[in-house]
Amino acid sequence: MDANIENPLIEKKTISPGKQFIPLKPGTRVKFHFQTKKVDGTLLDDSRQMGNPMELVLGKKFKLEVWEVIVQKMALHEVAQFTVNKKLVAQYPFISKTLRDVGKKVEERRHCCGMTLQNEGLGYKDLDDLLTKPSDLIFTIDLLSIEMPDDYKKDNWQLSDEERLKTALKLRDEGNQLYKEKEFVKAEECYRQAVGLIEQLMTKEKPHDVEWLELATHKVPVLLNYAQCRLLAQDYYAVIEHCTEVLQLDPQNVKALFRRAKAHFGAWNPEEARQDFEKALELDPTLQVTVNKELKAIDKTQHERDLEDKKRLQALF
Repeated sequence: MDANIENPLIEKKTISPGKQFIPLKPGTRVKFHFQTKKVDGTLLDDSRQMGNPMELVLGKKFKLEVWEVIVQKMALHEVAQFTVNKKLVAQYPFISKTLRDVGKKVEERRHCCGMTLQNEGLGYKDLDDLLTKPSDLIFTIDLLSIEMPDDYKKDNWQLSDEERLKTALKLRDEGNQLYKEKEFVKAEECYRQAVGLIEQLMTKEKPHDVEWLELATHKVPVLLNYAQCRLLAQDYYAVIEHCTEVLQLDPQNVKALFRRAKAHFGAWNPEEARQDFEKALELDPTLQVTVNKELKAIDKTQHERDLEDKKRLQALF
């Protein structure tokens, strides 16, 4: 057992020494290949056979905490073997199941609720055996890379609240530029991600408190831009939904009224479209020419549809 492993439930054996020991801190991302065996030599998992190395972000409460402990005792590019007492690896069968299921189609995966576990197990005999007969496990770890918190692009779930807002505003600006370049699909994805981040922050605040309202002022223009992209894609009911949400936050938002009116027209809700166009005109008289054009288009379409209905009725007799 190496001297730098102090936990009596973990024994370390260095197979190949690394090149550099780097002290790790919360938020550090590490990637490593692992092989898991029972103490009798039975192979359970091999990440190289799975196709991808394991990735951990320290301090994010990964369900198998012992992996966070042991990688912090390794040097970069070191290969080491850790024998871990069964008390510290009780969650391993569930972790293993998740990793094995990654490569499967959704319909092939077995949902592991309490009733399913009791009646059918995890869906892997060796993991079911490990559940019923816990064993010490041997992990062979090859530490491939270490990235400090500021050295890689974080996934959204890793961001602090301040970082979430900054990322959302950056995505908004990127979306605006892409929209100007007529890259509508890419712009829409930026807006979608930005809205999601802002909504995550809003769920932490009490509705209509100062902080919540401030976040709402950021959300409104992004959601409007997202709705415009959906309008171009002729996803009319999504536009109606998003513009309605904007109007709940800002009842006199002319853009929301106008875009919702266009969506109602596209979905052929003519009365709702007229109401929204007229309300938009009431709030912004400079839209007189544009709104008149839209209302005439509704009237024309209504006339054409009435004629078609009349012809269909005549054909019945």
